[in-house]
Parts: sequence; C-alpha cells; structure tokens
Amino acid sequence: MSRANAAHAATKALSALLYFAELDPATLKTVAQAAIRREYETGQVVFWEGEPCAGLYVVQGGWLKVVKLSPDGREQVLRIVSAGETFNEVSVFTTAPNPATVVALEPSTVWIIQRKVMLRLLDQHPGMARCILQNLAEHVLYLVSLIEDLSLRTVEARLARHLLERASVGKLRRHRWATQAEMAARLGTVPDVINRALRSMVEEGFIEVERHQIRIVDQEGLKAKAMLDE
Repeated sequence: MSRANAAHAATKALSALLYFAELDPATLKTVAQAAIRREYETGQVVFWEGEPCAGLYVVQGGWLKVVKLSPDGREQVLRIVSAGETFNEVSVFTTAPNPATVVALEPSTVWIIQRKVMLRLLDQHPGMARCILQNLAEHVLYLVSLIEDLSLRTVEARLARHLLERASVGKLRRHRWATQAEMAARLGTVPDVINRALRSMVEEGFIEVERHQIRIVDQEGLKAKAMLDE
C-alpha cells in the first residue's frame, strides 16, 4: 500500500471513532499520517501482557480477543473487539505495560497511534479527553459485571445471559472462530461444561443450535435462567 493510500485508509478508520470526532481535518490527517498499519493472521499475537505499550490500537477490520493467560495456558477472555473499536487505552494513559494479551481471531488490520501522539492530542483537545474517560468508565463497568458473573453466577446463568445480550432478532450468529472453546474462555469455564449447558438448554426448549447460529426459541425462559443467581 502506498503512503498516500495508507494515510487515506487511516483517516477513514479514525474519523469513524468518537475519540477523534472533534479534530479538525488537518489535525486528523496529521494523526493518520503518523499511524502505523499492522496486519495479523488468525491466531497471531498482537502483543503480550507485560510488554511495553506501543500505543492506542484502532481496529480497521477483523476480530481480536483480549485475554489473560494463566501459567498453565488457560485463557480468560476479557473482551472481543472488531472494526471501529479501540484497545490498550489503559497502557497509553499510564506508565504500566500492556495489561493483557491480544490475539487475532481472524485476519485483522489495526492502526497503532503512538502514546506520545495520543498524549499530545489530549493536551490540545479537552473534548477528546472527556470522550476517552467515558469510554474507559464503560470498560470498568463491563469488567465489574464480568467479575460479578464469574464469581456469583452458575455457568448456565452466564451462558443464558451471554446468548441474550448478543442475539439479534432472536439469533446469535456464530463466527468461524466462535468455537465452544472460545465461548468457554469467555465465560470462565471449560468446553465440556459449555457443551453440557448448551445441550441442556436445547432439551429444555430454550434454544436451537445450528451450524452457523444459535436461535433463541423461548426468550422468557432463557431470561429466567439468566436471572437464577441474582
């Protein structure tokens, strides 16, 4: 990709984010020109937990997972990110190293905005700082909810909630990477337990599991199961 085409692609990706909504075209163009483009294949590590922070990552395309890894290799998925989202804000605005590992779930393209560029933008554009603070606060609330789910709810209740929150018109699309192992890592359990929980929900008539999607048949019943531990 030529430098001009790269700058145009970066500008398009950044302009779609609320973070950069108040930047004037000239400033946005300058930021885009300084952005670093990276492509990752399925399963490739974007960065490891504990490494120095390279900057803010903006996803142009693809899907990636943010995970914590135990010494024995077990994963806990913290977030799934896709086009139009950002990650690694915490390290950008502190002196801490990367707090988690990020892995591409499918071929993905991201733009990296270096930490020094982001800090300069915050000094010059207070409105941008407010937007970033709001986004970080939303991430904190999500992590609090995740801790609550993992510590206080059964796997079936967590699974029911997961299906309800991510379904669109009663259907949850299953990406090729959305295996039972990935779902287990997201819900803090192991694949065998997820498999049993899905079978149980099918037998109870709450859902139908198809190759590329899960269809919710009994939404009220699934809601009741999701609230069992509340």
